[in-house]
Amino acid sequence: MLYHVDRFHAAVSVLAGHGNIKQRLMTAYERHLDEIGVEELPVAVKQDFADLRSLMYRVAPLKGESPISASVRKMSVDEASDCAVQVVALYREIMRRNEDDQAVLPLEREKRKAVPPFLIKTN
Repeated sequence: MLYHVDRFHAAVSVLAGHGNIKQRLMTAYERHLDEIGVEELPVAVKQDFADLRSLMYRVAPLKGESPISASVRKMSVDEASDCAVQVVALYREIMRRNEDDQAVLPLEREKRKAVPPFLIKTN
């Protein structure tokens, strides 16, 4: 799950950056979210992510173009903005699920090692 949190965080960071929303969306999805399989995600976000994926692959690419860039190119600025909002919402839900999972897991105590004598300061 932590892998997905990192991928979505990186995507949200790109979306929050400088530039045209369509370019930021295309970069965020291609670099950070495209490799994530729907089946790898928590049940609560599978359908929303599948919907986002279908939006990002809905247009057949022209020669030398990726399906993602073709799909984003055909989107209006408002549609691209809505997709970006959906990425942020997915990230929020994955973070919430991750925090819930962490709360349930018992924490292991670290075994303390004795401090080596040469590190102990004497008077």
